[in-house]
Amino acid sequence: MSFKILSLIAIAVISNYYADTTSAEVGSGAVKFAQLEQTLPTPTVYRTASGSPGPLYWQQQADYKINVFLDPEQRSIKGSETIVYTNNSPHHLNYIWLQLDQNRFKKNSLENRSITESGKDRLSFDRLRKMQSMSDRSHGFKLTAVTDQNNKALSYTIVDTMMRLDLPEPLIKGKRTHININWEFNIIEEAALGGRSGYEQFDTNKTQIFFLAQWYPRLAAYTDYAGWQHKAFLGRGEFTLEFGNFDVSITVPDNHVVSATGRLTNPKEVLSADQRKRFAAISADQPSFIITPEEARINESLESSGSKTWRFKAERVRDFAWASSTKFIWDAMLHLQPGAKFDKVLAMSFYPNEAQPIWSRYSTHAVAHTMDVYSRFSFDYPYPTAQSVNTWESGGMEYPMITFNGYRPAKPEDKISIDGSDPEETESTEELEQEIGEITYSRRTKYGLIGVIIHEIGHFYFPMIVNSDERQWTWMDEGLNTFLEYVAELEWEENFPAFNRDQTNVLDYIPEYMTSTRQVPIMTQSDSILQFGPNAYSKPAAALTVLRETIMGRELFDFAFREYSNRWKFKRPTPADFFRTMEDASGIDLDWFWRGWFYTTEHVDLGISQIRTYRIKTNDPDKDFALNRTKKAGDEPAPISEQRNREQGIIPRAERFPELRDFYNDNDPHTVTNKDRNQYSKFLDNLEDWESQAFNRVLREDPYLYFIDFKNTGGLISPIPLSIYYADGSKKESMLPAEIWRRDADEVTFLMVEDKPIDAIAIDEKHQIGDADFDNNRYPPEIKPSRLSVYKGKNKKKNLMADMLVKLKSKRKDGEDQSDSVPLDNGN
Repeated sequence: MSFKILSLIAIAVISNYYADTTSAEVGSGAVKFAQLEQTLPTPTVYRTASGSPGPLYWQQQADYKINVFLDPEQRSIKGSETIVYTNNSPHHLNYIWLQLDQNRFKKNSLENRSITESGKDRLSFDRLRKMQSMSDRSHGFKLTAVTDQNNKALSYTIVDTMMRLDLPEPLIKGKRTHININWEFNIIEEAALGGRSGYEQFDTNKTQIFFLAQWYPRLAAYTDYAGWQHKAFLGRGEFTLEFGNFDVSITVPDNHVVSATGRLTNPKEVLSADQRKRFAAISADQPSFIITPEEARINESLESSGSKTWRFKAERVRDFAWASSTKFIWDAMLHLQPGAKFDKVLAMSFYPNEAQPIWSRYSTHAVAHTMDVYSRFSFDYPYPTAQSVNTWESGGMEYPMITFNGYRPAKPEDKISIDGSDPEETESTEELEQEIGEITYSRRTKYGLIGVIIHEIGHFYFPMIVNSDERQWTWMDEGLNTFLEYVAELEWEENFPAFNRDQTNVLDYIPEYMTSTRQVPIMTQSDSILQFGPNAYSKPAAALTVLRETIMGRELFDFAFREYSNRWKFKRPTPADFFRTMEDASGIDLDWFWRGWFYTTEHVDLGISQIRTYRIKTNDPDKDFALNRTKKAGDEPAPISEQRNREQGIIPRAERFPELRDFYNDNDPHTVTNKDRNQYSKFLDNLEDWESQAFNRVLREDPYLYFIDFKNTGGLISPIPLSIYYADGSKKESMLPAEIWRRDADEVTFLMVEDKPIDAIAIDEKHQIGDADFDNNRYPPEIKPSRLSVYKGKNKKKNLMADMLVKLKSKRKDGEDQSDSVPLDNGN
């Protein structure tokens, strides 16, 4: 960088200009930094302006006593329940609403009637299978009785996935009502219909795993901010429920093993003496088997000779789920939390032999690890058990104390990709196993399993305890949970491949989404979100990572996040409660942050457009003028024509005729005159005492001044992390706060004063703000080396004669050629 000499008067003028630039002149900063109170709901006696529950906060309670019977042959269940519903609201209720989520799978459900197509006309085999499954078997709740505590029939109206139950008389504040419901339904095949629950069929020995969720009529939430939350379940926006106590009896064939929400209250009736003995020996050191792999293999080959009833109780939970199978291996270890209500929590896993060896190695450890990390950011885990159940091949779902999780080693007939090439061109898993001598699993399967278990167990905290409204704001549980999942993954193992393409840093992963065109703000209602995963999961996680690591710092962020978690434990927060609590507990104004990250689709792209460097002028002409002459010579070289004249030996006329030279040939514009010296003396005489002291000091210190022009191309407000490289080889990290953009959110100039020269300045070298484009982040720009692959194109000309001679390959075992979609004929 070259240097310019700057007078102190010019510095004052420039500094005052930038200091006095107001939002009235520029405007963009005022919009970005407008207070969010203009958007958030008005505080009430139920929810305060500080983000805490108000003095009159209330929520309803729903207690359940349920008996359910599983029929594996018919793949159906029958159940009966008694609900005790307590009205803690200040309102009289003439009716109550219940959720009938299984109705989502009826052919004429609102969800099925509102599915749209995107892209070109095509029909996938998955979609075809779903349509055929719905045609082959009826689904949805069949209610056989709805009565009050005196067994008198109650009037009800079913509206898609919701049911309005009309009460004989208004339910006033503080009173309870008893509701009895009998129901039954056919269990869906999850692989065909999806839907978070159902059964998985194993073709090898005709066995199944049943995993039941949304399986009983459940009370809808009634809240101070929305009244009844009776928006239909369309598949995306999940659940909003009331806390209560559950007493559940599950009757299954006597060769089944059951995992469920809550604690098992009759172990002597359903577990063998050996299994109970193994339970007593569980430790916190490592997982140990309650049911071994060999015992599970034997058990699934046995025929049922009767039934068993497993009884579970759960207190202060918002839901109940369970899984049942003849196939389960069962292992457990203790998670210790001294001083908590449950100082020894049972961390457990249930899985079939098809999930080995990866599940016994990682699942229960991941369960315990999640509670270790999440409790540091919130509160002691308040339940007696935490369970991970393998119910499908990928993905996961959460309920209180139990999670349904995927990922298994590939089946022998599956093709896998070793290096990213076409799976059809690689060896099969079966061939690899024959060569290696053992079952193998991919890197994606290993870390996918660990990640999904951490994520789903993490949901025990958000939203199973911090009970946000998933039907409206998916990000409040998925986003917060993905953030803590990311924290836990980095504490599990460095370089954990948490995101696609083996990326570890969420702030390297998220810019691709944030710069895409087909997106909506995070605050969009759950069923209308586009690019659901990045929007509701990854982007909020990235936002909170920036907040913790770059804006607030760990100490302030962690304190505020714990405060939010404890304020709203076993309560129902809204986004405003989260935003307000994080500010209230940290003392930092974050309205600009919430507005940009959560209410817009802007992205982070900061750049340095120019840096101008200066030294301080003395104003002494005997010192400054010579420097001015040197600078001018460097800034303005001789015209190219003059240089070429010299090269050609052309001698200027004034040199050939000395009589043409005069005073001005010997004295250039930088020659010092007495007038210049008098002006300098006058300048010194006119300085106030404090100005003279300041001026003399700055001349002694002789600093380097840098005027840096920053540009906000992406629109999203962000702090500016700087790496400053000095000419002597040293380096300094510096952080300019986001408030630098408060007057002009598009372009700002910042004055940096240094005691030694700078060679270069770079933005976000640690990749901590999610910047989308690093090409404009360094000044002066730097040429970065990279590598380019050379490829050879393939000539795919069709040769019909040669194609006819190709040997016919065998078809898949189901008789179908492998394809992603069904071939369509438009009639032409």
